[in-house]
Parts: sequence; structure tokens; C-alpha cells
Amino acid sequence: QVPLVESGGGLVQPGGSLRLSCVASGFTLDYYTIAWFRQAPGKEREGVSCISSDGRTYYVDSVKGRFTISRDNAKKTVYLEMNSLEPDDTAVYYCATSHYYSDYDPPDTTDMDYWGKGTLVTVSL
Repeated sequence: QVPLVESGGGLVQPGGSLRLSCVASGFTLDYYTIAWFRQAPGKEREGVSCISSDGRTYYVDSVKGRFTISRDNAKKTVYLEMNSLEPDDTAVYYCATSHYYSDYDPPDTTDMDYWGKGTLVTVSL
């Protein structure tokens, strides 16, 4: 059983919006930092945003002001609201759990415990 399941990806035009969801299965999210990563074709997986167990948030500069991360522990769900999407946002988006959070550094794959299988976001005309 996959512990995290992402959804909400799809094809959207530049300037459009999408909301991604990450749902936990079989465990509670309450005490975890949840991070969103993305991986574009031919590129390394990069941390995009994360939210700590107490609601602090971090965004990489390239998405700051356009993406918003939030969590609903009762629903075991973390969201990534993405606005003003650009072609460079095209990637497979993954969520992951961690016991680590930083206000200053992007989430790192080596700090993650559980991963989902990803959802594809394509920004194109």
C-alpha cells in the first residue's frame, strides 16, 4: 500500500491554476513535515515547498508568491495551490514526509521518509 497518494495534476495553459492534493494512507500526518518536490524530464528532483507540523511554510524562490502549501490534518491531506503557472513548472510533482524542517533551506530528498508516486503537471498552450 502506497503511504501517500498525490492527485490534481493535469494539463493547464500558462497563467492557469491547479491544486494538488497529497493524502496519507495508514498513518497520521500530524507530526510530520510534508514537502512537495518536482522532477522535470532530464532534471534532478527539486524541493519546491514544505509545511511543518506546526504550520510554518517554506517556498523556493521560483514559486514564491505563486504557490501556497496548506494542510488539513483531520483529512490527512496536504495541498499545493499553484497559480500563475509557467511552462517551467511542468514536472511530475511528488509529496513526501519528513521529521525535519528548515525555514532557510529547500526540502532535501535525503531527509524524506515516505513518498508518493507523483502526479504530472503540464503547462502548455
